[in-house]
Parts: sequence; C-alpha cells; structure tokens
Amino acid sequence: MQEWLTMTACDLGRGIGKGQIDPVELTETYLAAIDAHPHRDRIYACVTHDRARSEAKAAKERAALGLRRSLLDGVPISWKDLFDTAGIGTEAGSALLKGRVPDADALVLRNATAMGTVCLGKTHMSELAFSGLGLNPITDTPPCVDDEDAVPGGSSSGAGASVAWGLAACGIGSDTGGSVRIPAAWNNLVGLKTTAGRLSLEGVVPLCLRFDTVGPLARSVEDAAHMLALLEGGTPADLRGASLKGRRFAELQNVAKDDLRDAPRQAFDDALDRLRDAGAEIVPLEVPELHDAMALSGVLYTTEAYGLWKDVIEASPEAMYPEILERFRAGKDVSGPDYVAAWSKLKACRAAWDAATAGFDAVLAPTAPILPPNLDRLLSDHDYYVTENLLALRNTRIGNLMGLAALTLPTGTAGCGLMMLGYPGSEEALLRLGSAAETALA
Repeated sequence: MQEWLTMTACDLGRGIGKGQIDPVELTETYLAAIDAHPHRDRIYACVTHDRARSEAKAAKERAALGLRRSLLDGVPISWKDLFDTAGIGTEAGSALLKGRVPDADALVLRNATAMGTVCLGKTHMSELAFSGLGLNPITDTPPCVDDEDAVPGGSSSGAGASVAWGLAACGIGSDTGGSVRIPAAWNNLVGLKTTAGRLSLEGVVPLCLRFDTVGPLARSVEDAAHMLALLEGGTPADLRGASLKGRRFAELQNVAKDDLRDAPRQAFDDALDRLRDAGAEIVPLEVPELHDAMALSGVLYTTEAYGLWKDVIEASPEAMYPEILERFRAGKDVSGPDYVAAWSKLKACRAAWDAATAGFDAVLAPTAPILPPNLDRLLSDHDYYVTENLLALRNTRIGNLMGLAALTLPTGTAGCGLMMLGYPGSEEALLRLGSAAETALA
C-alpha cells in the first residue's frame, strides 16, 4: 500500500476502477502517512479525518455499484487554506483570520467533491497569498522536498509539499503571480495556472481578484487535466496522441532570462534540447513591451490587494509578518488615476504580446530564475528576502500580467521547471503540449 503514496492520481483512480484499490484503504493509507510524518504540522494546517473517511466510504460504495462519478472518484487530495470548507477553519495563513469558519464549501471544492474526490485537509500557505517564497512565520513554513532547510515556494506552499512528500495525490492551490507554478517547480511537480475567470473564485479568500486563479499541483499532466475538469464540472482534455512534431515554440529572451542563475539556466537549455529532439521547432523571441508590463506590477498588485484588505490589516497590523505587511502597504498611496492608467497601459502591452506570439503554439521560459532560498537567511536578512521574493515570481508573473494559461513541468533537475505560456483559455491545447513535452523530458 505504501506505493500508493507515490502513484499519480489517475493511476490510483484506474486502480479503484479495476477493483485493485479500495478507496477506504487508500484514504486510510494517506491519513496514516500524514499523521506519522515528521513535517505533518508544517504542511497541513488541518487534517479533515472525519470528512475524508466519510467521502472515501461513499466512493467505495459507488465503486461497488459501478457508479463512479469520475476517474478520480475516491482519490485523496489536499486543499490550500484559502478555499472555504464548511465547518472547518479557513484562515489563509494569517492571524488576521484566526477562528474564521465558513458555512459552505468553495464552489470548486463542491464541484470536486461532487465528482468523488476525497478531501484530506487544508494546507499551509504564504500569509494572505502575498509571497512566492512560501515562508510564513505566522502559521508555519512547509519544507522543500529536496532541501528541508529551504522554502518550498508559495503561496501554495503546503499544496506543493503535500504532493511532493507523498501526503496527497494532488493539491489544489491558487496562482495570482505564480503561486501554483513556483511550489510546483521547486518540488518537481506539474503545476497548471488557469486563465483568470475560467474557474470560480466563489468561496476563495481573495488577494487580487483580477489576477487570482485556481489550479492543481500534480504528479503528471494527465492528473492536472483531470483535476481541471473536476474543478469546473467539465470534460478532461484528450491527451491521446499528443506530439511535439511540427510544433513551433518561442523561447522568450527578454525579462525571463535576466539574472538567470546557473542551475535553472542549464536545466532550461537541456530541456529545450530534448524538446528539439522530439521534433519541436524553437525560435528566439523578444517582446520589448514586456518590460513596461513588468514595471506596472507594483501598482496593479499592491493597490488591489491593499484595497481589499486595508480595513482588516489596519485594525491589527501587529498580527502580520512585517515583510508581508510592507508589501500590502505599498499600495496605500497609489492614486485612482494612476491605477486606471496602469490598467490601460497593461492592455496595450497585452495586445503587443498577442501580436508577437501569434505564430507560436506556446512560449517557453524557465519557471523560476532561482532555486529555493534558505529559510533561516530569509528570516534574518531583509535584503536577501526582498531580492529572492521578487525574483521567485518574476518569470511566472509574465503569465498573469499577460492574462495567459500557463503550465510548469519538471525538467529532471531538482527545483527547476520548464514553463509553457499558452493563449488565454487554451488550457486543453496547452495540456496536450505539456503531455508531449512531459514524455520528452522524462
């Protein structure tokens, strides 16, 4: 049964469908692994034993009757602690929300539960989701799977750790500037950033509503495809026959390759070689307007985040980690006209991006320009914190600013991901490309 802890979610689902895996035994195996794990309380904010057992029992009954609702019916997954869970604390990694207990599940959780997934519990995250590092001195900081002294990436830190450490078959996170893709990359997982507006944010604690998205962190592209379908009540992308032959990709040169450190650079170059060997054409591309878009981030993100949270924050600012408080307050003095002008400029940058990338199947870039930073140094060295935090989300933020769907894949080098940037609403096509690339990179 221990091998179940490292199997893909879809393989577990197939095992249930064939009668080879009992959903109740599967859930008990995961719960026992969680409860016995030395990092249990650093990864999970709350383990929902009763709910998981009840949902697993129902999945077993459906399987016995031949009434399974999806391939993932009976498969245990984790949820970032910003998805509302009825009767269970949802505090978004912040003391500001301590004791917050919603009356209903978030819509995406209701959808996934209706299709048979088993909720193992809620995972730790960066405070109010406003950091790509995964560092949270207020609640807890999960460990990176390859280096326990390093942060795991955020803000979906526990979501990534739960899957990487074998404590969930899949994790559901959110991505506002890279918060699914960074923990996925740093923990050698697949991470899908969906197009803003595709998946419901009902019952999801917000950061920046115009950029917030929901997405899975998974062990395979197939898992991500099926999880996307369950989150929205749709049909999974058909990945059969996916190939890179004749596919044309852009290799983004500006912004994404600035200040790129040695390990991510080498991993990216090696990954591109393998894609070429599989038949892909890769063409260098610069989009000059991207520099202008990146410069707008400070205004766009901090203004909306502070606007949403200012009353709660200023009522108890001492309850926040100072670095996160400083990020929120950076939006305090931005004027309304400046915010409107920034959005107008961003729309022009998006149009320039669309024109420059129109002839490609996707744009490729390193998921992160850095490896996971050291936890203790982040806590003691302010300049190091600022530098690493900004670099962590620099590349992934491109996808959010340009309004794209995006996917990160493991390259085979620890902590280094390959990011594929697709068109808005192109998740199914992007997942097919990702499936073919996954085979080439394996």
